[in-house]
Amino acid sequence: MLIQTKYFGEIDLTEDKIITLERGLFGFEDFKKYTILYDCEKEGGANVSWFQSVDEPTLALPVMNPLLVKEDYNPVVEDELLSGIGEISEENLVILLTMTVPANIKEMSVNLKAPIIINADTRKGAQLIVENQDYEVKYKIYDLLKEKKEA
Repeated sequence: MLIQTKYFGEIDLTEDKIITLERGLFGFEDFKKYTILYDCEKEGGANVSWFQSVDEPTLALPVMNPLLVKEDYNPVVEDELLSGIGEISEENLVILLTMTVPANIKEMSVNLKAPIIINADTRKGAQLIVENQDYEVKYKIYDLLKEKKEA
């Protein structure tokens, strides 16, 4: 299936690359189907990927693996919130954090409070509010990423 994307133009996408979020994303509840895109030509692999809507070309959010910025990230959620995405295990669990990249890149942040949880086996996911009280909506990551790059 050919889809239009915000940053990668037109791409050919197979059905097994589509992730369904029955409740959509917060603020974008009408859009249910997404795929994860990244620049495969980037040297050393891509730390930032794009959570691209299959139905709306202009809807693409930068996302990243939480362990790149918070090695002890362990979101606590009610089991019933995950019931619609199938049985979760360590092998099929994918967690993504949405990023905000403002004009001042030093203010770049990720949302630890509302991760996107995906079951890779069923290709179903959900964006949830975690119960962890110490997780911030705007967790600044510029300095963390800079330190890792220099290490």
